[in-house]
Amino acid sequence: MRGALITFEGVEGSGKSTQLVRLQRYLAQRGHRVERTREPDGTRLGVAIRRLFEHDELVPLAELFLFLAARQQHVAEKIAPWLRKGRIVLSDRYTDASVAYQGYARGTDPALVRELNLRATGGVMPDLTLLFDMDPKVGFDRIGSRRRDRFERERREFHRRVRRGYLEIHRAEPKRVRLIRAARPAAEVERDVRRVVDEFLGGPEMAPRTPPALGATRGTRSALRP
Repeated sequence: MRGALITFEGVEGSGKSTQLVRLQRYLAQRGHRVERTREPDGTRLGVAIRRLFEHDELVPLAELFLFLAARQQHVAEKIAPWLRKGRIVLSDRYTDASVAYQGYARGTDPALVRELNLRATGGVMPDLTLLFDMDPKVGFDRIGSRRRDRFERERREFHRRVRRGYLEIHRAEPKRVRLIRAARPAAEVERDVRRVVDEFLGGPEMAPRTPPALGATRGTRSALRP
């Protein structure tokens, strides 16, 4: 079969990483060739870049450029080659994370973030995105963050903006970005994930295509998405 890029997005504590592992196991059992990765540390360069985010003085645009650098390496080294081999690639965060976090939440123009994403990926954009939606407060409680000081309140407001950004992305591209209600028991969420992915893999939009060479920005359905 042809390759496909399925990305997992959502606020902290939404359970997307757990569901990614479960979906990988499910698809492999059905005979699909599946690869799992994550951002920004899907490559050795990405791991090194992640350490730079510890600098408190990092400004929003510099943060965005670091993510883009990690993403370009990620596509060139792993994602594009896997797609050319016909693999289903599951990525824990990808381009939409930058639109939500660095765009809507940090205040960088989302249109600029989208354009830079297109250039950094060479047009290798998600075929399907699973957006695990929940109130950020629930997510923080899940991961054990219960601080109530001023810093934590500001942090929570930031993640509310992230959620609003993700929902805007979903409203703009409802066919690609499928909303998964993530505050339910994991087994219920998993059933929804399997249903959406099974429908997608059998859908007419899965006509064969070859990932563009890195640096190309035209020529694929994905590259032409708004």
